[in-house]
Amino acid sequence: MIQDSPDRALERPLDPVLDTGCPAPILGAVPLDDGRCRFTVWAPARDRVEVRLVETGRLAALEPAECGYHTAVVDDVRPGALYRLRLDGDRELPDPASRSQPEGVHGPSAVIDPEFAWTLDRFTNPPLAEHVFYELHVGTFSPEGTFAGAIAKLDDLVELGVTAVELMPISSFAGARGWGYDGVFPWAVHAPYGGLVGLQELVDAAHRRGLAVFLDVVHNHLGPEGNYLGEYAPYFTDRYRTPWGAAINFDGPESDEVRRLLIGSALHWIEVARIDGLRLDAIHAIHDRAPLAFLEELTTRVHQAAARRGRRVHVIAESNANDPRWVWPRERGGYGMDGQWNDDFHHALVALLTGERAGYYQSYGERSHLTRALRHGFVYNGEYSAFHRRRHGRAPAGVEPERLVVFAQNHDQIGNRMMGERLATRAGLAPARLAAALALLSPFVPLLFMGEEYAERAPFLYFTSHGDPELAGAVREGRRREFAAFRWQGEPPDPQAEDTFTASRLDWDLRAAEGHRQMLAWYRSLIDLRRRHPALAAAGGTDPGAIVVVEVDVPEAAGLLRLRRRRGGAEALVVANLDPEPRSQLLSPATGEPWQRVLDTGEPRFGGSGATAPERIAGTPGGITVGLPPNGVAVYSRGTS
Repeated sequence: MIQDSPDRALERPLDPVLDTGCPAPILGAVPLDDGRCRFTVWAPARDRVEVRLVETGRLAALEPAECGYHTAVVDDVRPGALYRLRLDGDRELPDPASRSQPEGVHGPSAVIDPEFAWTLDRFTNPPLAEHVFYELHVGTFSPEGTFAGAIAKLDDLVELGVTAVELMPISSFAGARGWGYDGVFPWAVHAPYGGLVGLQELVDAAHRRGLAVFLDVVHNHLGPEGNYLGEYAPYFTDRYRTPWGAAINFDGPESDEVRRLLIGSALHWIEVARIDGLRLDAIHAIHDRAPLAFLEELTTRVHQAAARRGRRVHVIAESNANDPRWVWPRERGGYGMDGQWNDDFHHALVALLTGERAGYYQSYGERSHLTRALRHGFVYNGEYSAFHRRRHGRAPAGVEPERLVVFAQNHDQIGNRMMGERLATRAGLAPARLAAALALLSPFVPLLFMGEEYAERAPFLYFTSHGDPELAGAVREGRRREFAAFRWQGEPPDPQAEDTFTASRLDWDLRAAEGHRQMLAWYRSLIDLRRRHPALAAAGGTDPGAIVVVEVDVPEAAGLLRLRRRRGGAEALVVANLDPEPRSQLLSPATGEPWQRVLDTGEPRFGGSGATAPERIAGTPGGITVGLPPNGVAVYSRGTS
């Protein structure tokens, strides 16, 4: 007799929701074709659950079902109907699997129609290695602060050359403005942004332009305001804690049904909104000792759901643990994710360019750190870290470069500074250009943060709009404690103040201003070169002629960084001056076809006063001296004709 293994069970076709052994329908309010609606809620501690329709006041009882579910089909309930769930004849609350909270997190839930008139039948999501990400916050990306406002800017992103928009979290959260990481309804789209229809319109518009859409989702905690899940069921546990409050019950009694809610929400984004990838926030803060980890199961379910539709959907982890197991295949004992963010690259690069050594930057700042980041991805592969005060990380054995997402800036690294300064503001335009070149021409997958492509001057601050004054005060105090580790002086902006939010909004007129226009030209040229140059294209592959070889030399003393990449007969050479004063160095390349300069920060179109690096580097016995201004960059190419 052959027994079915857990792996084989996971390979079988699955329902759109988690198969936990409980025959429950899809959670939440699901409108049916005949004017009726099916309501399903998991409330094992409740004897009686009813739906109250807000417009008429009508009550409809849900029937108890297996595993603590309550469900019923209710007549004459159409999309747009507002409702609340009444528990044991007493308290009325929103639906934990609400698809819409039009009046905020404390208001009634709404029945919505998930169908949408897509204008593009099929969109092909590129392999992760071919992506250039553009992270944005919907509320501050455009003057409107909505999905519709973002649609109006998509053509600018196409012209920039990025391939994917990555949205910061859009699940319903308290108030009108916030980062979104304190969402409390995993299935509902934040109403002020435009709700589900607005999200579908954005995805549809992006797909028509050849842009993929990724979504940042938060499964490590829920926000504090409007969080009613604990009233229904054991969604949380006191066996663990997170930096943001109660931990989600991923591995305790009844945790299967907790997973149903969260994995179901992930599949909801993929099926209903046609999202092309998920970025999983701070997975190192997910506590889970189950043999089949939540993250492994989530990844498997997402990949299977995509495969059934003939689609490619990427799952990307955010983790500061430097753990390659997130992206190792399952047969190797990994989680099978497609990629992960790599903070080490950012920290090594920015510590060198800014001189910062407080907080986590204390573990970085040497040129060898940048060398390690460019060669291996992680800086700390098990070595002692002064910041962590212990050994940190694990060698990324078997991790291809295209599985690591790198950046010179992102929402965390800007917004978690006291004043929210961007890199160009902190260090200047020349270091920002250099950082962009190393991120975009590295063998990894690059990510930009909105506005960096034209050196946006507006900060990206931390902002909230909590309705609870005590919670707002606790947030203010918590931010002060976080900033203490960096020894920043002064009073941080009030997260609750509307001015803090409006100050973070992009100024799109800057794109045409002096200095900013040239920075935009630099970014466009770098992305275009990455796309069309054979040696700078996606790393990896099984064909030896397609494998990118990376060589890097970063002198510990003053000198020029040299990053060389080659694929077959094509080669690219990035020469960069990491220092704030001019540097020259004798280069002695091997004999053969000369190197031709293709980009130089000294060119007037990029804001320079004239290129100082030689136009050609020939393989002569004496070599040739390459000189670069402070933080200057020159890019050479050969073997591409």
